[in-house]
Amino acid sequence: MKILFDFTLHSYRRLLLSLKKAGYNFYTFEGWCTGKVTGKFVILRHDIDKLPLNALRIAIVEKELGIFSTYYFRISPQVFNPAIIQEISGMGHEVGYHYRDLVDVAGDSGKAIFSFMDNLSKLRQVAEIKTASMDGCPWSKFDNRDLWKTFNYREYGIVGEPYFDFLNRPGVTYLTDTGRMWDGDKYNIRDRAIGTGAENARPDVHSTFDLIRWFRSNPPQPEIMITTHPQRWTNNPFCWLVEFVAQAMKNEIKRFFI
Repeated sequence: MKILFDFTLHSYRRLLLSLKKAGYNFYTFEGWCTGKVTGKFVILRHDIDKLPLNALRIAIVEKELGIFSTYYFRISPQVFNPAIIQEISGMGHEVGYHYRDLVDVAGDSGKAIFSFMDNLSKLRQVAEIKTASMDGCPWSKFDNRDLWKTFNYREYGIVGEPYFDFLNRPGVTYLTDTGRMWDGDKYNIRDRAIGTGAENARPDVHSTFDLIRWFRSNPPQPEIMITTHPQRWTNNPFCWLVEFVAQAMKNEIKRFFI
């Protein structure tokens, strides 16, 4: 029956409380990039692909607990909501750009960089943007990160990109709710840590409740990044069921591509 109560704001709050009890410090990704971290820490990252209101609800939960995290917004009609972005930024959370420009122009890096600059400019009219994170786009043969084989994101005022600047380091622990589970590797094409020892550092857990128990009973990992997709987290029973069914179908499609 635990699955019925997982991926709610209640279970997310419990996860945060377990991290606080385990003695972790919380930082935005921009804070890590600019050397503001101390002690054992966790970077909370949220990729907003749809339902920005869900992101706002998560931001409120974190604010209530005195926690600040990073929210990566896509530039698309269903996600780009200036009022919500400003409200999240106003709470003290970081806002970043969730880019998919290379995929959107079918791999043309020349067109992609102009798209990146244009979208970044639109987002910067709403909030300060210092970091960016790629959208994995598992259905596409193009990898958005390949844009940086030709260009340098630092030249556009971006101080960090998680896959190049954090998840490629030895020994980091990376946890993501890809596939609507915490052990969704078989549904995961690009959203992975690639640093030496990264696979060994990740716990063998499935549900959020498994993850909470792991934090309670295991030695702390010194450097953790946790990625969530806010559309998966809701207290609304109907929306929860819709997302549950939709993700199950999406997982089967991903397995086909993999």
